[in-house]
Amino acid sequence: MTLWSFTALLRDSDRVSAVGTLGPPGTSSEAAARHFIRLSGSDSSQAAIHLFDTYEEAGAALRTDHVTHLIVANAYSAVNQFYMDPCLALTNVFVMDTPLYGIAAPHNDGPVPDSPTIATHPAPEPIIGQLLSPKHSTYKVIHSTSTSAAAQAVTDGIADLALTTVPSAERHGLEFISATRPILMVWSVFTRTQPAAATA
Repeated sequence: MTLWSFTALLRDSDRVSAVGTLGPPGTSSEAAARHFIRLSGSDSSQAAIHLFDTYEEAGAALRTDHVTHLIVANAYSAVNQFYMDPCLALTNVFVMDTPLYGIAAPHNDGPVPDSPTIATHPAPEPIIGQLLSPKHSTYKVIHSTSTSAAAQAVTDGIADLALTTVPSAERHGLEFISATRPILMVWSVFTRTQPAAATA
């Protein structure tokens, strides 16, 4: 199936010099930011990526001109707030596979509990049931602010397992106990509609 090139349907972006999105390092959003910089034809050595604890914090950075572009996953449950914000303008939309997702555990940490606690960002939570072994018929989910934060929750001993990406698992020394798969995702790119207010 051929997908439309949504970027062709929207106005050209301003110069990409600083992209804000969800962190910490290892998130799908960070990978999307790198992909967008390539799509824009910008010099990747000159365009900085700034990672924030939440999309809302990244949005605030755009409103105050600390970044020139904001990238938000359309699967994010509160993405509507960015579309409705009169200070922001939708500039581009693109489709990209996320890095591979899987269920990860600490390396060489022994057997997984029968009813494990699994950390995940809320957006990809539905694929836990697709990836988790049938022997874990019950499990508890705790929500994290990102896929990278989910991996950190395992490192910190808050969760037994994490639904996370390959970059995050590698960063936190986790290993996958399930199959892995990408998620074909739509990403929205926003810029400011007006200059930041002057400060005294």
